[in-house]
Amino acid sequence: IILIIILLFLLYIIIIIINTLHHTSASELAFIREPSDVIAVRDRPLMLDCQVAGEGPITVTWRRNGVPVPVGQRARVLANGTLLIRSFQKRGESMEADAGEYDCAAQNRFGLLVSRKARVQIASLPKFHTHPESMSVDEGGVARFQCEVNGIPEANITWEKNRTTLNTQDTRYTLLPAGILQITGVRREDAGVYRCVAANIANTRFSHEAHLNVTTVASRTYKEPVILSGPQNLTLTVHQTAILECIATGNPRPIVSWSRLDGRSIGVEGIQVLGTGNLMISDVSLQHSGVYVCAANRPGTRMRRTALGRLVVQAPPEFLQWPQSVSKPAGGSAVFTCVAQGVPEPHLIWLKNGKILMPGDNVKITNNNSTLAVTRITSEDEAIYQCIAENSAGTNQASARLAVSLAKEMPDSPQDLSAVALSSTALQVIWAQPPAEVTDGIIGYVLHIRKLGEPDSKELQEAVSKTTFQHDFSNLEPATTYSIYLKAYSPLGASQQSRTVVATTLGGVPTAPTFFTKVLNSTAVQVFWELPSKPGKVEGFKLSYRKVPQLDFSTAHLLPCHINTHTLSNLDAGAVYEVKLLGYNGNGEGNCSKRLVSLTEDGTSAKASAGGEKPCNCREDGEGSIAGIVVGIHIGMACIIFCVLFLMLGYRRSLFCRKGTQDSWSIPQGHEMGHQHHSNGGPKASAIELVPQGQPGLPQPTQCQVLVEPHSSALPGTGTG
Repeated sequence: IILIIILLFLLYIIIIIINTLHHTSASELAFIREPSDVIAVRDRPLMLDCQVAGEGPITVTWRRNGVPVPVGQRARVLANGTLLIRSFQKRGESMEADAGEYDCAAQNRFGLLVSRKARVQIASLPKFHTHPESMSVDEGGVARFQCEVNGIPEANITWEKNRTTLNTQDTRYTLLPAGILQITGVRREDAGVYRCVAANIANTRFSHEAHLNVTTVASRTYKEPVILSGPQNLTLTVHQTAILECIATGNPRPIVSWSRLDGRSIGVEGIQVLGTGNLMISDVSLQHSGVYVCAANRPGTRMRRTALGRLVVQAPPEFLQWPQSVSKPAGGSAVFTCVAQGVPEPHLIWLKNGKILMPGDNVKITNNNSTLAVTRITSEDEAIYQCIAENSAGTNQASARLAVSLAKEMPDSPQDLSAVALSSTALQVIWAQPPAEVTDGIIGYVLHIRKLGEPDSKELQEAVSKTTFQHDFSNLEPATTYSIYLKAYSPLGASQQSRTVVATTLGGVPTAPTFFTKVLNSTAVQVFWELPSKPGKVEGFKLSYRKVPQLDFSTAHLLPCHINTHTLSNLDAGAVYEVKLLGYNGNGEGNCSKRLVSLTEDGTSAKASAGGEKPCNCREDGEGSIAGIVVGIHIGMACIIFCVLFLMLGYRRSLFCRKGTQDSWSIPQGHEMGHQHHSNGGPKASAIELVPQGQPGLPQPTQCQVLVEPHSSALPGTGTG
């Protein structure tokens, strides 16, 4: 545990150093508080927060639905950036409502930053669009009333009976927040007039009245289970509360149970049953999404009724990777990465100084808008760039600044970078110490390392101090090639990267690659092969060929590790060629694979050399492939003759072993006659030891073991021979 804590602490320090090195200065703009969704009350003041940190002077402006908010008697911006609307109106001076989407924009000499959008609604409580309806219920049955109203904010709904607030202490009454009243085990005294009362900060409203009549029936009358109201489809955001209704009636009273259609457990944490069968899930998460099944069972039988409802849980965007501020010289390039997650999947857009950024000659947006690349940087590219992540559950924003620096203000790129392997899991990187006047302006170094063949997004970074000129990478993979470069950082930003070096950890050479050939025409052959499953295991490939029966191969074509095809052209028509392919890394060359290719007129191709596609040892010299084929044929014939002789001798031995009578052998105890079987019923080979019975005192002959190996023709993959 102590070791884990130490490692986490070191990781935290490294992250702080990297973030310090990536950010150019504390003068960049950053939001301390952004506006949030709010519900305003008519004729009352409204305040929206927008607090910004950064080098002054900072100007804060506000927009509603993308249009600047007029500042005057009705609205003004306070010194801390907060927007104050003195009297919120449903209709303003321009006959437009004050409600809408608000955002603030902060600007200083470094650029402009836009906040998230906040939805401002005016409180309201319209008329009911669903009123409770009168009903007649048998004594002992179930009654259900419902009313619906779309209030902003959501109205608090209570119920009255005969114009008196309903006694909610009675456990037979269940009130659901959506405006539903359930009465189980109805009694005569429950008869009366019911109505619901909805109230919020805007108003209070009463629904129409509904009568409940209670009828008397024989208590022993059987009634099949019936679900009066099942779960409705719900779409919620994480951390909200889900209530799935299920109320059933019948005689005897049915038992209500819940399950998921996919068979997964509902769980117990945060789960509560309201009334006789309503399911409440507090603090819903993404794992709660699914189809829920309400079942009403008649006690003691398998008779039941079911109802289904789907719960969809959404999550607002969260950033997994933020864009980092950088300082680049004119003519250089900058890459910003923004990765967000959410349900549904967020959509990403980029802003430059508050305006939507469109791809252009030197601006590329790739990887589903997650990567922004700015090339051939000029002074006009200096700005604050924002990544906006949006989905139906909310929005989020992250920002970074691109500073354009003069080359003389930045440290020179590190020189004489080299790397050597220390072990199968470690590399050591060394670089030259710059002059003292240069070192004084450097605050640290950052090493960039990735497996050869992996994309830049897989790159790892390690920060080291300004007084360090070597670094050991550990916990690497054996026999793997890595690409490494270095940057020096000053308070103004990063230098140009050093030259890139390639180094391979100890551990072995690549295995022989599997490759195939395809004749394109009478003078060209295409060679293609499988790339290794793990990047970095191969630094590159060497492809060569020779015309049979020549002994010497052509000069090898050197191909990078991410290439898996090459075309050999200008060959002789009708000739036979042998193609050789091998992989290499920093530890040397691996074994190769060879194939024979015939450039016949009909275009047929590719018979494998001796051993088929099996690898050959490319370090052995002397024998050619044709001689290897002849030797292989002779060896094969010798093996066949040897096997025939062995079978004949074995047959004679089996005749000898059968001589004698059954009475002259006994089966030792502990062995069971007949076939043994696996627990699954399949046959299993049984070893039966036969011991000859001799006279006491006489020498005992050698024991003979017979292995009985039953097989079944019905089993796939089995057969005789």
